[in-house]
Amino acid sequence: MELNETPRYIQVHTDDNVAIVVNAKGLPEGTVFDSGLTLKSYVPQGHKVALRDIGESEPIIRYGVTIGYAVSPIEKGTWIKESLVQLPEPPQLDELPIATNVPEALPPLEGYTFEGYLNDDGSVGTKNILGIVTSVQCVVGVLQFAVKRIKAELLPKYPNVDDVVMLNHSYGCGVAINAPEAVIPIRTLQNLATHPNFGGQAMFVGLGCEKLQPDRLTQNGDTSGIVSLQEHQGFLDMVRVIMEMAEQHLIALNQRKRVTCPVSGLVVGMQCGGSDAFSGVTANPAVGYATDLLVRAGATVLFSEVTEVRDAVHLLTPRAANEHVGRALIREMKWYDDYLRRGDADRSANPSPGNKKGGLANVVEKSLGSVAKSGSSPIVGVLAPGEKASQAGQPGLLFAATPASDFVCGTLQLASGMNVHVFTTGRGTPYGLAMAPVIKVATRTSLAQQWADLIDINAGRIATGDATIEDVGWEIFRFILDAASGRKKPWADHWGLHNDLALFNPAPLT
Repeated sequence: MELNETPRYIQVHTDDNVAIVVNAKGLPEGTVFDSGLTLKSYVPQGHKVALRDIGESEPIIRYGVTIGYAVSPIEKGTWIKESLVQLPEPPQLDELPIATNVPEALPPLEGYTFEGYLNDDGSVGTKNILGIVTSVQCVVGVLQFAVKRIKAELLPKYPNVDDVVMLNHSYGCGVAINAPEAVIPIRTLQNLATHPNFGGQAMFVGLGCEKLQPDRLTQNGDTSGIVSLQEHQGFLDMVRVIMEMAEQHLIALNQRKRVTCPVSGLVVGMQCGGSDAFSGVTANPAVGYATDLLVRAGATVLFSEVTEVRDAVHLLTPRAANEHVGRALIREMKWYDDYLRRGDADRSANPSPGNKKGGLANVVEKSLGSVAKSGSSPIVGVLAPGEKASQAGQPGLLFAATPASDFVCGTLQLASGMNVHVFTTGRGTPYGLAMAPVIKVATRTSLAQQWADLIDINAGRIATGDATIEDVGWEIFRFILDAASGRKKPWADHWGLHNDLALFNPAPLT
């Protein structure tokens, strides 16, 4: 602890019998808080301390909810390590209340717009990109060579085009293409190809003999934008044909101009990665506040990550707008339970070592913090992995079912039409996506200071009392509008930090 720094902890709910330490370097044994609580040992930042004596098998309560049970007696002032917390049973999916506490719609938020690229289908782009979709991994080497030349020789001629992005993946051949669950990676690629930032100008590069033929990825089986490498006379001819087709698409994309669009043109994906114990009290609640602002302004907002929702699903099904939405939410939870069971895994595989180092004892505690990103609006729709947000039929708050993996979740949210991404982190990650701006929000001031040229918004100010959840929520909302308009560039785009796409493929390989 710094000299003269006041010891601080955060107790989220009055019923909580634990709190987390705020001070950046943790607090030593013997530290006395203003409440009179005295630490029995050193406690790192973000880790839990017992606010009272907790008997063996008694509940350990955070967020007003039981996150586990004491493995042995815990004395007041003790550091509650992961080993002291027994994981509780998950909520029983067949016993959940559905649409029993649907929130009242918040008043509309009017007067906000952004500058986007309006597409013929009514969707709106936040970037102007030439997207090139591969149907099979075999073509990636040739395409990478061609795209390097496209960026060097062609892109400078078309200043209104932001970038050329390859949608590379490991799917397409050597796979059970007709297996029932193959619908997920195929649907994902089909919907990625129609992303609003591509302006209807996506290209496709295939080999020719793959199981996933490229015309299956195009709209209505159109073959005019496909290059099939086996039809051409050697490497240089392949590159020439790719570049010639790319230039025709660049000419069309260069005509796109930003126009003033209503906020209903935004599809904003909310995600957390490298989470810590502050995620659920700083960044995620602030994102949840921004979620409500976006919904009030007419946007579509996606929250995801099934394994980080599963243990808090009993808090979400009552918010479902109707019985159909609630049943769909339960359907996705059940599907993932079965998926994990087939792989001889369960929810205890989450959280990660870094999450635990940041103070998260188990997936229940992580889930309670994760769902804070959903704000307080009614849940109006549920998307299976890779489904388009437009399939929900209305704007508002949607649950888009995805794994918790950062890269897989981001890929699936892009397939759902996400055109702005908000990513909260406590441990830190330089994660970024080429297809949409990624706004990174730190849970801790110390991380925001350490990574000043990677973090866009510091929500750690909430923990220190220098800002409120509402303050940071509005900051996130305004940053979203600026990033969507091209007025402000998140750090990931500034540095060109763009992770590879990662398809979710639960189907067999052959």
